[in-house]
Amino acid sequence: MGGKQGKGSRGHGFLRGALVLTAGMAVVKVLGALFKVPLTYVVGEYGIGMFNMAYHFYGPVFSLATAGFPIAVARLVSQEASLGRWNDARQVKRVALPLFLAFGTGGALVMTCFAPLYCQGVAGAAYALAPMLALAPAVVFSSAASVYRGYYEGLGNMVPTALSQVLEALLKLGMGLFTAGWVISLCREEYAAQRTVLGLTPPTQEEAQFFILALGAAGAVFGVTVGTLVSLLYLVLRFRLHGDGTVPRLYKSSPAPKSKGETRRLLLKITLPVALGSAASSVAGLIDATFLQNRIAAALEQFPQRFLAACQGKVPTAYWETPQAIPTYLYGCYSLAMTVYLLVPGITQAFGTSALPGVTSAWARGSKRELRGRMEAVVRVTSLFCFPAGLSLTALAEPVAGLLYGEGPSTAAIAQSLALLGLASLPAAMSGPLSSMLQAVGRADLPVKLLLLAMAVKLGANWVLCGIPEVNILGAGVGTCLCYLVLTLTQFWKLRRASGVGLSTVGVFLRPFCCALLCAASARLGYEGCRPLWPHGALGEALALGAGAALGCAAYLAGLLLLRGIRKSDLQSLPKGQKIAKMLEKQGWI
Repeated sequence: MGGKQGKGSRGHGFLRGALVLTAGMAVVKVLGALFKVPLTYVVGEYGIGMFNMAYHFYGPVFSLATAGFPIAVARLVSQEASLGRWNDARQVKRVALPLFLAFGTGGALVMTCFAPLYCQGVAGAAYALAPMLALAPAVVFSSAASVYRGYYEGLGNMVPTALSQVLEALLKLGMGLFTAGWVISLCREEYAAQRTVLGLTPPTQEEAQFFILALGAAGAVFGVTVGTLVSLLYLVLRFRLHGDGTVPRLYKSSPAPKSKGETRRLLLKITLPVALGSAASSVAGLIDATFLQNRIAAALEQFPQRFLAACQGKVPTAYWETPQAIPTYLYGCYSLAMTVYLLVPGITQAFGTSALPGVTSAWARGSKRELRGRMEAVVRVTSLFCFPAGLSLTALAEPVAGLLYGEGPSTAAIAQSLALLGLASLPAAMSGPLSSMLQAVGRADLPVKLLLLAMAVKLGANWVLCGIPEVNILGAGVGTCLCYLVLTLTQFWKLRRASGVGLSTVGVFLRPFCCALLCAASARLGYEGCRPLWPHGALGEALALGAGAALGCAAYLAGLLLLRGIRKSDLQSLPKGQKIAKMLEKQGWI
């Protein structure tokens, strides 16, 4: 199939496409961390709580535009292209653009109308309204961009998606930090001179500070919106100038496309379950944003002494003078831990995106042998990446939190949440590729059903655990672990049944997990051993962490070679992988 298409279109292997997306996603996640870390110093933990409330409120709609829509377009484009119906593949893009623009506009309007009700009646955080409204236009821009991303991904070209995401993250970093700082500085000057903020008179100085921080969070969110607009403009310009890279003769020899109405029906048939699955996955964040603060506030009100004892040293004393702000502060700490945790599932999401065209193609042609090979490659490579990253995150949670966010009262709360979320990142990272493969084998309805079950588990765990004063915000981390563990186990079981293909659990799970345990233990020992050798302070911590990470990587690679956790086919897909595979094969390591 790749040979028919010509250079630049479908001539990308799964692993090569995954590496392109992974590299792009790694840059995006690093830029996101670089955004969140200094943003914490600008708007504080309270402002970060407001920022994340806005993100999670728009999460279900936003994820449709950034995840659900591209997958639906990619799957249909890949299916048509694998059968040689190139005109139908391009027809998908023409039909999807106005359709998804309408969805994005409608979603933005609906969410904007419900934002005041949510802030006042559900979350109990009126100041979160400004960040929510600032994010609304991003839904429209992302919906349009999703068509171009999905179209390129369906043709096996992951480069436009990766570049557009990096561009979006750069704008988010630069514009978001600048706007947040500028808004806070302007509002503080106004309050110092007139005792007002945007012409309003807050009842107390503390309320004024909270209002100003929320406006700063709105400025940061504005950077996100600008980033999505520029990313869309890049994709439109790229397509106008370079097209999709498919050889023109293929369109001439391809049969005439279906009618737009039929294409629209096919697209909607795929889009609805895929979109619901993508939206449901972001409900986890919405559950946290909605219920955590209410449950923590209830625990604080009912058991103030127990709560005070449990949070001793984790909450600044100034917050005890305005206890209504403590739940948002703790949620902000949890959100900062989430920023680091999301690096793992965010990066490995690229494997699911890259695998979708190949798995769809093998399924459409009815090749069980090829299907099994591609599915095992997806799961195995995901395990190889996410298992060592997640377990090492748990092992190094405290020094990582201290290095990123400084030594302060919030560091302990962030580190405890991060240790739990590191464990959760293993099943969370696996759930994305498993969901993509379920969609590829024609069971797009299953991800949303299984997600609803997992969300029910998370909601129950959060409700019970976060209401216990001694547990409080840590209940969210436990709920996330349980949620994604249930989700991944049920997805894996359903995928084997839906595809009729048995996957080797030893090769794709057990060996990478054993090697990852060795990696995490070595990283922790390396950090503890090197810590006394370096000077105290941020530089010494960074050097010790770097040495620990290097030792962990070395131990992990040695374990993979000894247990034969890497296959020859995996290496051959890498740049210069043929030479590496040949060398290791001579040594008997693969």
